[in-house]
Amino acid sequence: MSEHGTYTTDDGRPAVRFERRLAHPVEHVWRSVTEPEELRHWFPSSVEFELRVGAPMHFVHADGQIDTGELRELDPPRRLAFLWGGELLRFELEPDGDGTRLTLVHVLLTEGAEAAARTAAGWHLCLDALAGAAGGAPEGPSPEWRERYAEYIARGFPAGAPVPGDAETPAS
Repeated sequence: MSEHGTYTTDDGRPAVRFERRLAHPVEHVWRSVTEPEELRHWFPSSVEFELRVGAPMHFVHADGQIDTGELRELDPPRRLAFLWGGELLRFELEPDGDGTRLTLVHVLLTEGAEAAARTAAGWHLCLDALAGAAGGAPEGPSPEWRERYAEYIARGFPAGAPVPGDAETPAS
């Protein structure tokens, strides 16, 4: 299982998919993906929501920007899916020995394929933080993010979407 994501489609829509093996049991990882206090350690924004299908979600960024979403699927402790703005994120957890296999699929419903490299670079760093390999998800286009972004472009991921906070990226 590679730490890198793959570019794929989900129901005919462009998507980025990651599979990571985490060294913690499913119940621990479930808390990490569903409890706002745990999400703060690795997710790219703080998240306010209740675990109920149809519940509204609020994603609060460090710059104060707030995105909205909705909890779409919930099957504790195995599956969580939600809309973040217009994008669909799905987390699936499976026992893997004494750890967990986490599958994250980010379906690019509104941003489209050109956001794949940018999205993959961001989730790569976030999942590193979740696994404990880093001290939290970085904000904005950090040097490490830029390195990952270049890797994903070299791997053939579509690119070209604007990078938030990056004046060098042309607007679409």
